[in-house]
Amino acid sequence: MTAGHASLVARGVDVSVAGHVLCAGVDLEVRAGELLAIVGRNGIGKSTLLATLAGLRAPAAGSVLLDGRAPGAWPARELAKRRALLPQSHEDHFASTVLDTVLVGRHPHIGRWADESDADVAIALEALAAVSLRGRELREVRSLSGGERQRVAIAALLAQQAPLCLLDEPVTHLDLDYQIETLDLFARLAREQGRAVVAVLHDLNQVLRFADRALLLTGAGAWLCGPVDEVLQAEVLSRAFCHPLKELRDEGRRYFVPAQEGNERRT
Repeated sequence: MTAGHASLVARGVDVSVAGHVLCAGVDLEVRAGELLAIVGRNGIGKSTLLATLAGLRAPAAGSVLLDGRAPGAWPARELAKRRALLPQSHEDHFASTVLDTVLVGRHPHIGRWADESDADVAIALEALAAVSLRGRELREVRSLSGGERQRVAIAALLAQQAPLCLLDEPVTHLDLDYQIETLDLFARLAREQGRAVVAVLHDLNQVLRFADRALLLTGAGAWLCGPVDEVLQAEVLSRAFCHPLKELRDEGRRYFVPAQEGNERRT
């Protein structure tokens, strides 16, 4: 599953909804070969920021550039070859096999009136193998569990072979083993193939384990971005998540757990 490199740059980006500023003045360069995690409380603007970076909504101020051009300036087919987006939810209105659903990820690479080639099918099957679904390609997609359907969506994104992957809660509905498998897969794609991966994540310990950098939305438009070990500090996270967190260490690896005392939940 090879791909080239992509450059995504945000400069002075404000993200707002109905006049409410979610994050202000975001300066960010998403680098080839890294996994960047976006973290923060529910409703703080993580998915909205990701959609802005993807070019699905315009920033209230500032600019987003993909390989030097605004996402909206790219022809749709070319944009799909450069940037792949995994949304939070997936709707299947029509009957389709797992394989046909994954092959949708190949559409940017196929001529308008052409059929999928044997090479396209091979890429789709490789993607299914990467998410441990090989052998289920003839299953009807609407018969799958929520976790299986999520892995099909990830396989379709892999089949797209875009150098920039934007993932909105990629481990939603997944059991723990598949959560680890999925995040390890994207970390390896970044490290070994030079993909640029941006993922909205909730589990701070998974961020510590798999991400290179973190973008923490702290509220009132504020944000903090940097190497994971610098951004994810107990005092900062306790304020951002409105509950005291305690840092633990095990053989040099850091973990966060909720502290027993106090509750600072914002109402």
